[in-house]
Amino acid sequence: MQRFTLQTIESAPEKSRPALKALEERFGFLPNVMATMANNPVLLNGFVNSFGSFHGGSFDEIEKQVLLLTNAVTIKCPWTVAAHSTFAIEDGIAESEVKAIRDGGLPKDPKYAALSALTKALIENKGNVTDADIDRFTSAGYSKLQILEVVTGVGVSTMAATTTNMAGTPIEERFQPQAWSPPSAMAA
Repeated sequence: MQRFTLQTIESAPEKSRPALKALEERFGFLPNVMATMANNPVLLNGFVNSFGSFHGGSFDEIEKQVLLLTNAVTIKCPWTVAAHSTFAIEDGIAESEVKAIRDGGLPKDPKYAALSALTKALIENKGNVTDADIDRFTSAGYSKLQILEVVTGVGVSTMAATTTNMAGTPIEERFQPQAWSPPSAMAA
């Protein structure tokens, strides 16, 4: 059930409009999660600022999508899983790697697996990771400081996933081929 209006640039509150215009330019369309967030400029503008900071960091596009897709699956968010599966494939991640993450596993690529594992551990353990979790991440070639970038990515993705889960945000036609349901919902 959709609980909030999907705003357009024209219908959104005035303080949401500049962010919506920038997002539409970046994506070439206005994703429903942002159209939902636009109901409250505090949420939308906080998301956009964090989103920009994360996307301006040191991770390449594939690493960003590995992190964001892992977060989406761990939080069990159908909208963000569909969106990030689509973006991951468009960015060149092998469909087998996307499937592994969607199924709750890790990518075969050791570096992506370390990033995905740390992301999942941060979420599942509410930030209480172990030295072994950190060592696996840094042993894969990442710096210790990049852990803080993972935290930023988790935060950005959690804002989107929490919004769409709570709001019942519909999945756009563009993302429908990558529609996903959490394992517990599939078994029911």
